[in-house]
Amino acid sequence: MTEFTTKTDINSRRRVNKPNNGAPLMDIGKMPPQAVDLEEAVLGAIMLERDALINVIDILKPESFYKDANARIFNAIQSLANRTEPVDILTVTQELKKTGELEIVGGAYYITQLTNRVASAANAEFHAHIVVQKFIQRELIRVSTDTIRDSYEEGSDVFELLDKAEKNLFAIADGNIRKDFDKMSTLIKQAIEQIEKAKNSEDGLSGIQSGLTSLDRLTSGWQRSDLVIIAARPAMGKTALVLTMARNAAVDFGHPVAVFSLEMSSLQLVTRLIASETELPSEKLKKGTLEDYEFAQLNDKIKKISEAPIFIDDTAGLSIFELRAKARRLKEKQGIELIIIDYLQLMVGSGEGKGGNREQEISFISRSLKGLAKELNVPIIALSQLSRAVETRGGDKRPVLSDLRESGAIEQDADMVIFIHRPEYYNVTQDAEGNDTRNVAELIVAKHRNGPVDSVRTKFISHLTKFMDFEDTNSIDDYGNNSSIKPSTDFNTKIQQSENWDKNDIEDAPF
Repeated sequence: MTEFTTKTDINSRRRVNKPNNGAPLMDIGKMPPQAVDLEEAVLGAIMLERDALINVIDILKPESFYKDANARIFNAIQSLANRTEPVDILTVTQELKKTGELEIVGGAYYITQLTNRVASAANAEFHAHIVVQKFIQRELIRVSTDTIRDSYEEGSDVFELLDKAEKNLFAIADGNIRKDFDKMSTLIKQAIEQIEKAKNSEDGLSGIQSGLTSLDRLTSGWQRSDLVIIAARPAMGKTALVLTMARNAAVDFGHPVAVFSLEMSSLQLVTRLIASETELPSEKLKKGTLEDYEFAQLNDKIKKISEAPIFIDDTAGLSIFELRAKARRLKEKQGIELIIIDYLQLMVGSGEGKGGNREQEISFISRSLKGLAKELNVPIIALSQLSRAVETRGGDKRPVLSDLRESGAIEQDADMVIFIHRPEYYNVTQDAEGNDTRNVAELIVAKHRNGPVDSVRTKFISHLTKFMDFEDTNSIDDYGNNSSIKPSTDFNTKIQQSENWDKNDIEDAPF
């Protein structure tokens, strides 16, 4: 039988029980965190009352128990529960006898003694939580010990070590800290609040706006906890589209946005944003061949995006564990409301994922992204490549869900899948009705878990790397030129006479 001691007894032992050299016992060795008496109380309660099992079955696992005998007994209890058989002293004893473990755990006598240790199962759930806490402490000690040991190895890759430690810590939390169920009354209240918010908003949207009106009408905005996949063949404008959306969400609507760019550098992305915002050709910005009026335009329009809450990370080969850690920090410190990843196939599943099955790794990444969206309660937009099957297909080459590259899990995990289709890319300048398709991009919503599927037409201005609504392109001609911005003697004169701008001020421009 377990011996119970008081706090006074423990303190007195600490004072008098010392080895000959005078060092306290705690300096000689430490016992792992444990609560064997509570483990026994929980097992006894389960075999006494059915409700106890219902309350703890999703909290405990066999490995949660410190004492091996208790772990084996709980494993037997789980087996009975999975077969919907009754759980009591006799059935558990019989199950252990069948698996040959009865004598290992201490025989029928030990199982009988477990029920004698508890009078009722009222506190079984509370006791189970303490058992789990002790298990988490032991796991933290194990992971920390492994990390310390590996850190002393000279040949260790420090970044792989860091990733492994983070992976192990996340596995502890993911496996033991579960979200409890929500009451219907609470969920109804939240749903009504969301409906009222959408009703009272000017545009009637409940999610984060992309700034592309036709798309927002179809999607109602990017919804929290959704994983959105935007897929297309190379050079279709995937990065341009998400940069347009990031800019609109941050600048026009004030939503903090995190952009993880695995393909392009932060400076390249910012240059694209500048071209889009100022409506100056990106080629001119690269070469610096700007006229005086264009420098004035640059200096004037750059202020908006320089103050926008957009956070860019251009770490190459980013692993899902690094992404998760960075996203959590950004959520906590910057309150990000939208995450964009460019692009999914450039990510790695883990620091150890060298070689192996790429399809399984992509499946793991997409599943993890969906889990992260739910955890942080933000929409995540991930770009994805399409397979070459699109190019080899005849007809109008409109992509379909089966064209998603490397894994069908992307299609399954995503709440929404959007394809970018530009007929002009395939040298098609007119559609079936005879409409001009130059600079036209069709956004095809091929999967929409919480809404309709359809397609919307937008204007794609390639030299500005910008997507726009058709109704917003009155000043943009069919070739993407902005007729409202043209060099003129009068305009240059006004710029030179202006007291608000000096050409030298460009050195202090915030970009």
